[in-house]
Amino acid sequence: MTHPHTDDILQRLEALEIKASFTEDLLDQLNLTIYQQQQLIDQLTREVIQLRQQVPENAAQGPRNLRDEIPPHY
Repeated sequence: MTHPHTDDILQRLEALEIKASFTEDLLDQLNLTIYQQQQLIDQLTREVIQLRQQVPENAAQGPRNLRDEIPPHY
């Protein structure tokens, strides 16, 4: 027969082990989420850089003239 105090300690230990296991799983999920978000941030950063390279340099100098953007058939 085990001592009641020992049973209480074993139950508490088992509860802590379960919590630790769930915490490890959650940490793994969070790490994966952070990794995926960083991959997306890196991809979006590359796309922004590419888009900036495509913008004509004079576009950043001031307001556009809408007449310059009228298609030739007008």
